Amino acid sequence: MKPNFIAELTSVVGRENILTDRESLACYQYDATPELSMTPGVVMLPERGEDVARILILCSENGVAVTPRGSGTGLSGGSLAISGGVVLQTSRLNRILEIDEENLTATVETGVVTSALHREVEARGLFYPPDPGSMNISTMGGNVAENSGGLRGLKYGVTADYVMGLTTVLPGGELLKTGGKAVKNVAGYNLNDLLVSSEGTLGIFTEIMVKLIPMPRTKRTMLVHFPELEQAAISVSRIIAARIIPATLEFLDKVTIRCVEDYAKVGLPLDVEAVLLIEVDGHPVVVAEEAAAIRDICEKQRCSYFQIAADAEEALRLATARRVALSALARVKPTTILEDATVPRSCIAPMVKFIQETARKYDLMIGTFGHAGDGNLHPTCLTDERDTDEIGRAHQAFAEIFEAAIGMGGTITGEHGVGIAKKRYLPGLVGESGMTIMRGIKQVFDPQGILNPGKVF
Repeated sequence: MKPNFIAELTSVVGRENILTDRESLACYQYDATPELSMTPGVVMLPERGEDVARILILCSENGVAVTPRGSGTGLSGGSLAISGGVVLQTSRLNRILEIDEENLTATVETGVVTSALHREVEARGLFYPPDPGSMNISTMGGNVAENSGGLRGLKYGVTADYVMGLTTVLPGGELLKTGGKAVKNVAGYNLNDLLVSSEGTLGIFTEIMVKLIPMPRTKRTMLVHFPELEQAAISVSRIIAARIIPATLEFLDKVTIRCVEDYAKVGLPLDVEAVLLIEVDGHPVVVAEEAAAIRDICEKQRCSYFQIAADAEEALRLATARRVALSALARVKPTTILEDATVPRSCIAPMVKFIQETARKYDLMIGTFGHAGDGNLHPTCLTDERDTDEIGRAHQAFAEIFEAAIGMGGTITGEHGVGIAKKRYLPGLVGESGMTIMRGIKQVFDPQGILNPGKVF
């Protein structure tokens, strides 16, 4: 990278907000995706939205690639600088700009940590439901770029369901404002929805406006043990069929249960095939009725144990079993490959069985957990990237798992995104027509191809 270009970038953000030394750049070689490592040429840490525009103008003029990055918690390589160039780190764009209690909206800068927004609105009796597993670290900009889900996605939806407005800097430095506080707006194409889930390939968000809702009045948390996988899967289907939509309906298989209990000591049984973590919320009368109905459904499927948390402390302990699943699995071997094959709810049992059979076929250790209520499973392979033979078998296994998910009417990714890791599987899901349209959209927004190149396509 030419010294005069570095000097121009430095003039935009100041010496304290630019990283060029080898040690600092090494920290940005990785995200949470295994096996991938790519070194940027420079890292920028802008503190103002207008600085983002000036950086993109300079990069456009010099034909330099720009990779936006939040907290680096992504699981598909989306924030890695595949072409070197500039990593634009948004962590210093971290102000909560407004909580509008009259219009029930929050406006934040892109680098605000998700859980920080949760705390701010909950202190006012309001609720921002999306709760990705990395919410204590992940940023709102990353959530929007990946359309993050979370444990509450079944009842409350995903990030896209809450984005009301965006301020986006386009690759040439132009500012695009979409959406706003109006609840209804059908003027023209829905550019908000186009930008959500674009994985940083169409523009860089500087401000995000999201919808808020009232905080649920009460909740009940339940933990259910099943001696057979099929019993858990049928219970999920029966709960939904009973017109009960839990706030969370989470699944852990036997491998995951053992790892979680060894890690967190939350009292999980080691002699069952599956557990469900279920939470219902809302009006106290309705919550009590739904909890009783769920108990009846699970007992009819011969669950071996049904527990309702006695208080908030116990509810938190039970919820911990799911929240720490990835951390617990990651302790077992040096490399953790976490995927998010997603299928219709009716296919949960056959999909989990297929994952188990595939693990046996390739002699791999795969634990599966995830959002049973919306079919978003997380098969997690515990391996060691230094073992090239085992890594090769893992890739073969996941290729078959993705193919099976598509065959069941599902998808290769429910919330982690395509990025680098899954782009070879995308044509098989959307077809050539879909790929042509997406490439055309990319060309309109980014004719130079400088923004997050090598991702999605």
